[in-house]
Amino acid sequence: MKPKAEAVIIGGGVHGCSIAYHMAKKGWKNIVLLEKGTLACGATGRSVAGIRHQFGTEINIRLAKESVRRMERLEEELDYDGSIELMQKGYLMLAYSEEELDLFNCNRDLQKKIDPENLTEILTPEQAAELVPGLNLEGLYGVSYNCRDGHASPFHVTQAYADAATRLGVNIRTGVEVAEVKKEGNRVTGVVTTGGEEISTPVVIAAAGAYTKTFGEQVGLDIPVTPERHQVAVTEPLEMILGIMVISFAHGSYFKQTPHGSLLLGVGDPEHEVKDFNERPSWQFLFDMVKKTTFHWPALREANIIRQWAGLYDMTPDSQGIVGKTAVDGFYLDLGWSGHGFQLAPAIGQVMAEIVSGETPFIDVGCMCLERFERGELIPEPACV
Repeated sequence: MKPKAEAVIIGGGVHGCSIAYHMAKKGWKNIVLLEKGTLACGATGRSVAGIRHQFGTEINIRLAKESVRRMERLEEELDYDGSIELMQKGYLMLAYSEEELDLFNCNRDLQKKIDPENLTEILTPEQAAELVPGLNLEGLYGVSYNCRDGHASPFHVTQAYADAATRLGVNIRTGVEVAEVKKEGNRVTGVVTTGGEEISTPVVIAAAGAYTKTFGEQVGLDIPVTPERHQVAVTEPLEMILGIMVISFAHGSYFKQTPHGSLLLGVGDPEHEVKDFNERPSWQFLFDMVKKTTFHWPALREANIIRQWAGLYDMTPDSQGIVGKTAVDGFYLDLGWSGHGFQLAPAIGQVMAEIVSGETPFIDVGCMCLERFERGELIPEPACV
């Protein structure tokens, strides 16, 4: 007989594990999560794992507010023995034109309208230099800053959700790749692994980033998601000199310092980066990264790069996630986060659990449905890099 499950989750990143935990917490039994590699081996583990309130669309502001609040107490909520390495020293967003500064002002106003307790503020270049001594002020018009923003460990956050889900009975299987989502009529009936195992289930939740496009095609859905390579370099460990996450949308650059001292340095180049499943690091990235990050913070010229990696953004036409049920009964989507998925996983995990359970989600994500692309109802997120 075929093994059976109440639900199968495809993808062992932070979203898949958060969904598994929240579904099990709601009383779902016999949940199976399948990950072709190890937990957090894809986009989750290759991110710089920033968390922030500073978004420019209502839906992301609401999701971010709740997700940051949960990150702050995640170890306690999930009874995690380790540390998620949460650092909340702020996000510093650099504006290099009047138009960009106007956008930051508009984003701040929207954030405060939705959440009067939001701490985002617009600072002068001189005030920014007090937060990051040695910051290059050349061409800088101002900055957006929120002291509750920060970053965490993507591996520990994912593992915390996975451990809690396992204690609630979720069967997490790594090294098991899904080859096919099966459908009869207009309803999913199960999945087949590359090893030939078929698991019968009435519910499939695809949370596999850009790879989800293939699963959509197997059930007759066209999911507008494209893989886009992004790269990160790592320095040798240094004394703790940078508590803040620094980001420039104009340059596509960002950098932070981890608790053990290494700096993670990233540059996004959507015009020139490859749009396929290429995760091979490039020399060109190193040249671009060094030029841009040392422009922002000249002190970086003294740091030694020890390694680099590449990972995939799952990009959508409006840089927004695709969430919820689809036209195929029992087939649900959680993908397309375009670079800001890690930080929204705490809220989205509960939202997805509620949607799959037939409940009204505590945050309305109806605008993030797959059908919005056919209707032309895009919701572009301006705060992406």
